Amino acid sequence: MTDDTTNETEIETSERTMTVRRTFDAPRERVFEAWTDPEQVDQWWGPNGFTTTTDEMEVRPGGTWRFVMTGPDGDEYPNRVVYDEVEEPERLVYTHGSPDDPEMFRMTVTFDEREGGTTELTMRQQYESAAALDESIAEFGADDGAKQTLGRLAKHLANGGTP
Repeated sequence: MTDDTTNETEIETSERTMTVRRTFDAPRERVFEAWTDPEQVDQWWGPNGFTTTTDEMEVRPGGTWRFVMTGPDGDEYPNRVVYDEVEEPERLVYTHGSPDDPEMFRMTVTFDEREGGTTELTMRQQYESAAALDESIAEFGADDGAKQTLGRLAKHLANGGTP
């Protein structure tokens, strides 16, 4: 495996949606667990150079995940996720935001079993408008951030769950 694992991630955008796909060499139960276990998420979530600290994670309909991402420069970015649907180990639907913008986008994550014990993960981020999607990409680097985050997840899974 090369250091740059982001080239295996596919991104498509439409008017107000960004869809991100990547196949992982791990069973879907394992990928789902890495996505929903706060101890594991804190090891890989976020773009390169970022750390994540989970304050609360209750993966159930109506449950909340509150976490802080800390950038390489030390700046902190509080995040809040509210789960609408949880179908273990197949699907998560949630609203992702921050204290300033609690409904930045709606996320649907699917975990599809593939041949050979692999999992295709699809993240579909739907924004309120095309302008909101454009801003997320231009201002926050949502596309590159997604690639880097899924690259970190791939490394986490390949290392057996260690950073």
